[in-house]
Amino acid sequence: MISLSQIHIRVQKLPTGSFAFYGETEQANEVPGYALRKLLFAWHEGSFYGTQLESIRTGYGECLVVTPYMALNYLAAPRTLLHGKLSWDTDVLAMKKGAALFKEALEAGWYMPSFRHWLQGGMGWKPQLPGTRLGELEQLYSGQQGEDFWLDWFHSAALEMVKEAPESEMAKAWNRLSEGNALLQEGPTAEVSWMQEDDWLLAIGWKQEGTPYRICVQLVEPYAETYVDGTTTAKDNGADWRLRFIAQDRKDANHFVEFSTTGNSLVGKVPEAWQDGIDASIQNQTNRMLRILPQLESEFQQGKIVEQLSDDQAWEFLTESSLLLAAAGISVFLPSWWGELSRTRPQLRAKVRSSVGTSRKPMFGMDHIIQYDWRVAMGGVDLSEEEFLEITEQKKRLIYIRGRWVQLNPADIEQMKAAMRQREKRKGFSFRDVLEMQFSEDSSEQASIVSSTDERKEEFKVHLELNGSLRTLLRKLNQRESLPLVQVDGLEADLRPYQAEGVSWLLFLREIGLGGCLADDMGLGKTVQFIAYLLAVKAAAKNAEQSTAQVQAELKSSVSRVPSLLVCPTSVLGNWQKELERFGPSLNIHLHYGAQRTKGDAFEASVAGADLVITSYNIALLDEEELSSLTWNTLCLDEAQNIKNAYTKQSQAIRGLNAHHRIALTGTPMENRLTELWSIFDFINPGYLGTLRHFTHHYVGPIEKSTDGAPGLTSRVQRLIRPFLLRRVKKDPAIQLSLPEKVESKAYVALTTEQGALYENVVQTLMERIDSLSVMEKKGLILASLMKLKQICDHPSLFLKEGDRAGAGAASARAVRSAKLERLLEMIDELRSEGGGCLIFTQFVEMGHLLQRVIAQERGEPVLFLHGAVAKAKRDEMIARFQDDALPEAERCRIFILSLKAGGTGLNLTAANHVFHYDRWWNPAVENQATDRAFRIGQSRDVQVHKFITLGTLEERIDEMIERKKGLSEQIVGSGENWVTEMSTSELRELFALRREWVEK
Repeated sequence: MISLSQIHIRVQKLPTGSFAFYGETEQANEVPGYALRKLLFAWHEGSFYGTQLESIRTGYGECLVVTPYMALNYLAAPRTLLHGKLSWDTDVLAMKKGAALFKEALEAGWYMPSFRHWLQGGMGWKPQLPGTRLGELEQLYSGQQGEDFWLDWFHSAALEMVKEAPESEMAKAWNRLSEGNALLQEGPTAEVSWMQEDDWLLAIGWKQEGTPYRICVQLVEPYAETYVDGTTTAKDNGADWRLRFIAQDRKDANHFVEFSTTGNSLVGKVPEAWQDGIDASIQNQTNRMLRILPQLESEFQQGKIVEQLSDDQAWEFLTESSLLLAAAGISVFLPSWWGELSRTRPQLRAKVRSSVGTSRKPMFGMDHIIQYDWRVAMGGVDLSEEEFLEITEQKKRLIYIRGRWVQLNPADIEQMKAAMRQREKRKGFSFRDVLEMQFSEDSSEQASIVSSTDERKEEFKVHLELNGSLRTLLRKLNQRESLPLVQVDGLEADLRPYQAEGVSWLLFLREIGLGGCLADDMGLGKTVQFIAYLLAVKAAAKNAEQSTAQVQAELKSSVSRVPSLLVCPTSVLGNWQKELERFGPSLNIHLHYGAQRTKGDAFEASVAGADLVITSYNIALLDEEELSSLTWNTLCLDEAQNIKNAYTKQSQAIRGLNAHHRIALTGTPMENRLTELWSIFDFINPGYLGTLRHFTHHYVGPIEKSTDGAPGLTSRVQRLIRPFLLRRVKKDPAIQLSLPEKVESKAYVALTTEQGALYENVVQTLMERIDSLSVMEKKGLILASLMKLKQICDHPSLFLKEGDRAGAGAASARAVRSAKLERLLEMIDELRSEGGGCLIFTQFVEMGHLLQRVIAQERGEPVLFLHGAVAKAKRDEMIARFQDDALPEAERCRIFILSLKAGGTGLNLTAANHVFHYDRWWNPAVENQATDRAFRIGQSRDVQVHKFITLGTLEERIDEMIERKKGLSEQIVGSGENWVTEMSTSELRELFALRREWVEK
């Protein structure tokens, strides 16, 4: 219940700017918040009759919190309960008077921008009351609250009103002022400390000068007295720069009157309407300018501005003073050429000499130094290095040369000189620099590179002007199709057009001393392209030996008698050896592998006379000392993704080998991270992409962390790598048309140490017993031994009957027990990265289960396995899951393992474009039937068929027999493997004997 006794009302301004309303009874008891709401705000619509007011407790008791604008509206005309007995505190009575004045001011538009609040870094308003109203406000200012209290209240209330009413006149006024106004948008700085309130109001456009003219200032260049009306006087190169005042008609911008800055003497004809008060206007503008720029005051006449400026003073006026005057709202006329000149930074150019690139020397190389001459472009004037250094010695900011003014910014000059010194310290530009400049830009003739000796300074671009020879060379790098196709003698194959293009590209890169990455899709013939390259290099060496002494000397660095080196995974060593024998029989091949390989001082002699030395990645690390003792003719990495981790010892060892030419072969130049691409490029062209730290900072981080892939940076990386990476995909129509419908290849792998020991034990047991058995027992033992040897070649666990125990541990740990399985996983990774599907045939059900477990764990995707025990319904479900493209991605399966008997016939599996024969049936007809599950009507893609062969074992020998007598294969081999049982003991010994050089150590 509300007390009917007298209640005293006090109002306190809170630190937040809001106001706290308190009530106190005659007995000095505080009035609770709910009672205050009814007493004070029962009729106040703005606060929803007090219901929206917050109640808090302070040191004075419970109170109601009211915003500044709401307090202003309420106190201007408070409406309280009729039965309430209220008394108002003295301060509150003053606030009621002030609120009434402020409300009237806001409604009548009696306000102006607050200079005081602008100096504090914000926007604001202050009351601007007329006549008698101003006297009432000044009485309040002199009262107990003080001027700041009233100005802050008005300011806060005005901001609140603008926020609540964005269409109000005050809001529109502020928008008009702040649009494009740097002073209001950026706030005060040390450069505007000269400002007084009138200056500020003029600068922001709130206050206008009442004259029909505006007072402007003009800077006149010394060599030509150019007036704003277009007239000029004769040139006088010895004169100083000059300042003059101009009176400009506000209605006709082309009407000017000039007057002296020191004597205030008007020169032109002054209109009669201007004469009243023009002297005072000139002096006021002079005073404003001197407050802004006190350094311009004449030392001879106090309060006057100097007329003549030195070069340094003119530079300061052009670059700094004119901007301050313009910010203050003073119109400034500068020479017409200054606008363009001030926006143009000088250019430092390195002009390549005309002789560069014309030599018959074939090797260019990344570190080749390019000869050039410095040129400096300044303000449209092209200067030689000598001219540039000569004019900089004059220590001027502006200089007139060849009919143009040139600005000499000391910071730019110092950076250009530093860039010159930096290049001289590095002995100029290397070919690597030229390539980076050219390909990091957008393929323009004038490329540029950032150069700075101090990271704290602004970086300076050096522009490179190429000569005709270099432009032609770089165009060939970017337009491979323009290279003439080479004819390779001695190649036992017909190169398809795209393959000939690849060989020509590699040879072109070799000619200019640059490495390349051949990154064609699996099955497009990277191997045969490299073999053709080797044959062409060998032929070039032979021709060089027969050429004149002069040409031979020029070719010496590129055509060395030292062999080339090929480093590849162990699993494809045999494949390479077979392919080289097939396609390049004239090449002399040396295999550096196995326990009997040559080491130490004898190594160099062992490879003498070879065209190509083949070794594995593991051996390259183990024999780093031997391999690094030679500078190889060509160093080629097959499956170059093996060095993708730049920090591994293997990667560092291989990238540290020396070679005249470097080639990387890979179908996956980048699998997951951009750093993998860097590692390959640091091999083929060391240093081209900078250090790994530099590449990570400038490209990897920004690109991989960007939500949109940083298209600008991605495009730059693409431009940098494109000239040195040749990638053709099967989807390319030009490639597709040139491919056969079915491509068969053989994947040669070695035995692991464990497999080799098991293999020899089985062979030894067979040989010890075979001569003591009957014919039937002999056949049974041979077939059983044959089965065991095939199982060992597949995987040791298959022979050891480890069952599920083989599934324990990581997939990678199981894979390393079998080179065949390891190679299969690599090939599956590559084809799946291309979106392909595959069929994997095996004749062993247990091997199928093992493959299913390992591949699924390694790939993290479903793997199907069809064998004889699978029911028809389940079988149909598997086929549908493999074939149906309409299934969601999560439900589809693209890896299908089949036992040869259960899946070799009667199925349509055209979703596969790769077929793997994991173990051989040694009957071409049976294998072809299995392949035809994918290669049949309905297949829209080329089919790649891969047949695995374990080197040094009966698998290799039987395959050789089939190849030698392919036309009679059915007669010789028959059906299945029973023909082996008819062989003699010596023939069996030859067939089963293990060649130890193909067993991993």
